[in-house]
This record gives sequence, structure tokens and C-alpha cells, in this order.
Amino acid sequence: MRPNRLRQLLNEGKPSIGTHTMVFWPGMVEIIGHTGIIDYVEFVAEYVPYDLEGLENMGRAVELFDHLTAMIKLDQEPRTFAATRAIGSGIQNVLFADVHNAEEARECVGAVRAETPQTGGHHGSGDRRFAGYILESGSPQYVQALEDCVVALMIEKKEAVDNLEEILSVPGIDMVVWGGGDYSMSIGKPGQARDPDVLATRDYVHKTALEMGIQPRAEISHPEEAKPFLDQGIRHFALGTDLAILLNWWKENVEKLSEIIDKS
Repeated sequence: MRPNRLRQLLNEGKPSIGTHTMVFWPGMVEIIGHTGIIDYVEFVAEYVPYDLEGLENMGRAVELFDHLTAMIKLDQEPRTFAATRAIGSGIQNVLFADVHNAEEARECVGAVRAETPQTGGHHGSGDRRFAGYILESGSPQYVQALEDCVVALMIEKKEAVDNLEEILSVPGIDMVVWGGGDYSMSIGKPGQARDPDVLATRDYVHKTALEMGIQPRAEISHPEEAKPFLDQGIRHFALGTDLAILLNWWKENVEKLSEIIDKS
């Protein structure tokens, strides 16, 4: 089975750098892979349409690059179906949105881990692409590949923050990601992700996760934003989203071009 780059970095205590794509096209994965320095690409499936055949093609594109792996961000439902099909397509890591409590956290872990007495999940033997369809399905290597999948949870609801230590005590959680937009909505402050109380809660989530041995990942738009998180002990980052990068480039450069044209 293919090694999981993100799992290797976590196991070795090394930092990781990922990026987001909302463009559901294998070519975008290839462009990211050609940088040679990004560890994983996260397909933000929660926000855009996708299909199962396309997931397999994204998995194939990732496998063109030995240094690259992939993550998928999934909706609250149907989390088990979507997680098993994404992993089966070759997307090795899963970020689950909208977790509220420990019971839901256990469902997320169970959707990824193999259904064996040792691993305790409910992911069965599936003749899917990542196992060579029929070549390694249900094998010890198959079980290990599911163990190697990184399980990440969005902490983005007031209820999740209230239940944070119970959630993080669930075995099998590897990473947490703060969601300030959702959290601000859930406390009645929509659109105020930079509110001081929201930022203080973010720092509490990061601190608690680190104390409990779970790695937080920081979402940033520019490299300079990493410094405060590094000072907190965070070593995992997701830098930029393709659509936002394009939007900002067009706005900045079209405005400049318009100024040049107006002056001519």
C-alpha cells in the first residue's frame, strides 16, 4: 500500500504544509504536486459539487508525486459513506466538519478505522481503488493503511468547545482545525471570526489540543501569519485556497491594469 506522507510527518514529529483546493479537477492536484514542496492537498468537498469517479481521478493525480498525499473535508452527513469512498479512491486523510460531541467524534474515527477487534472501527473490506480493487482488500496491509489515515476534526461549534476535552479524549483523533466562521455564528456573532472572544477561544482550543497530545493545524493565507501560531507550538499549516488566490490576484492586477489604461 502507498505510504501516507502526512502520517509519516506526524509520527516523526515534523511540521507539515498543506493547501486547499475547491477546484474539482485532477489538473489542479498536479499543479500543486509540481511545486515539490507541499505535503498534502486538501479537497474542500464540503463546499463544492463532486462525484465518486472524480475522487478516483484525484487519487490518481496525487499518486504521480511521491512526496504528496491528500485530505478531504467532508460535510456532517453522510460522513461514513463519503469517508469510506474517499479513502477507497486514494485520498488518505479525512477532515470531518461540524463535530459537536464525543459520540460524533467516535463516529468519525470509526468511519476511517478498520473493523477488527484490535482497531475497533467499522470500515470493512472494500474492493476499492486504494487496495488495487481486489488485490489487497481486507489484507493486513489494508488494515494498516486505514490505521495510517489521519483523522482530523473541525472544532467550530460552541457545543464542540464546551465538550472539547471529552472530544479530544476519543482514541484515534490525530489533528484538530479551528473554524472561526462557524464558531462565531454558533455564539450569535456571525461574521466576527476576528472578535477578541473568538480568538481567545481559538487559542484555548489550540492549547488544550497540544496539552492532550493532538496536533492543531492553523489555517493561514500568507506565510507571515504563521509566527504567532509557531509561538504557540503549532507546526502544521494549511496555506491558501485556490479560489481565494485567484480572486485576490484578479482584483489586485485588474485594478492596476485599469489604472494604467486610464492614464494612457
